[in-house]
Amino acid sequence: MAEARLETGDILVTAYTDPSWTPLFVAAAGLVTEVGGLMTHGAVVAREYGLPAVVAVDRATRLIRDGQRIRVHGSDGYVELLD
Repeated sequence: MAEARLETGDILVTAYTDPSWTPLFVAAAGLVTEVGGLMTHGAVVAREYGLPAVVAVDRATRLIRDGQRIRVHGSDGYVELLD
């Protein structure tokens, strides 16, 4: 987390989040995590910030490359790979 370089509009793709990650949500446009549920840290904070989020995405950090364009469909619970 200390090395994270999140630009405004980036989508945070990670294995999980915890309270120390909260400052990253300010610049994020969305969240994808490998671990989680409706009441996990990432999902709760994303709702508070009004960010689309999809949690429990198996192998997200392996399947989504850094810089790859994606769309997070938070209401429907899926991630779309755009390129």
